[in-house]
Amino acid sequence: MTHPAGHAATLEPGGAPSGPERRLTIAEAIREAIAEEMERDDRVFLIGEDVGIPGGFGGAFGVYLGLPERFGRDRIIDTPISEKAIAGAAVGAALMGMRPIPDVQYADFLFECMDELVNQAAKMRYMSGGKLSVPLVMRCPVGTSNRGAQHGQCPESFFTHVPGLKVVCPSDAYHAKGILKSAVRDDDPVLVFEHKLLYGSKGREQAGGLDLTAHVPEEEYLFPIGQAVVKRSGTSVTVVATHLTLYRCLAAAEELSAEGIECEVIDPVSLLPMDTETIFASVDKTSRLLIAHEDTLTGGWGAELAARTAEERLFSLAAPIRRVAAHDVPLPVAPVLEQAVVPSTERIKSEIRSLCEL
Repeated sequence: MTHPAGHAATLEPGGAPSGPERRLTIAEAIREAIAEEMERDDRVFLIGEDVGIPGGFGGAFGVYLGLPERFGRDRIIDTPISEKAIAGAAVGAALMGMRPIPDVQYADFLFECMDELVNQAAKMRYMSGGKLSVPLVMRCPVGTSNRGAQHGQCPESFFTHVPGLKVVCPSDAYHAKGILKSAVRDDDPVLVFEHKLLYGSKGREQAGGLDLTAHVPEEEYLFPIGQAVVKRSGTSVTVVATHLTLYRCLAAAEELSAEGIECEVIDPVSLLPMDTETIFASVDKTSRLLIAHEDTLTGGWGAELAARTAEERLFSLAAPIRRVAAHDVPLPVAPVLEQAVVPSTERIKSEIRSLCEL
């Protein structure tokens, strides 16, 4: 059995090795990360629905194209339509020393396997006194895409409430590859939430004018779990956001710059653990904080970050903390209604402008 050998470069937040520009989509970067980890360690395998059909469509979002032909059906394993079975098999395999990458086609279906993830995977290390570990990486597509209330949620906040799990939310190809490789090598269960509209798969390298590619170095690298990335520097207000909402915040920041409002935009990348040190340092500088996410307002991860900031940086704040989130309603299917529910660039811009007037 091949065990990990050597060490990849571990990069500082936002840092990338120099070298010729090579732009990949998130789908391509994740595919490359999985292939590299499967080559490096034969304990790594993929399990899920429609992931291993030779000549197939590479899973629901084309991420696994070519992997069945490269690694064979014994390491790219198709399952029946049962998320409970996928998670249960992955937990058992991880307990026996394997490193599974279970796939659920939509993160909404994680609710089918809450016992396996929350009561088993998250707690086995603690309950065994450290003798057992559950090194699995659950890939979970999230986000609105006109699929309605049962196929468009952002449920990552549910899992930030669970000690023993790690929760990451990469928003670009560079960090998606680096953090997925770190997750595969981690001895704890890691849930990786990826926005469906950011994959850039099936030939969609751009969406709504948004370039979905990023520079991904040829050489191997890891991006650490638990480090945030400052995507844009500024002095007026700190803005923290993930996934597609991050790009809407960046667009709002560019437009507000013309009004003299300079936003510092931070991608937390990891929600559990979260790099509050980077966020607090920014709040110390700007004295204002706005948190934006596609999850609902009540109980979202932004509420936890707001609470911690109020506890740790109350006297750094010149204004109340603001949150911009999806309204507390089930997601509608109709595109115009869906867009009215989730944070838009205009709503984000309006809230930032209002915050900076205080």
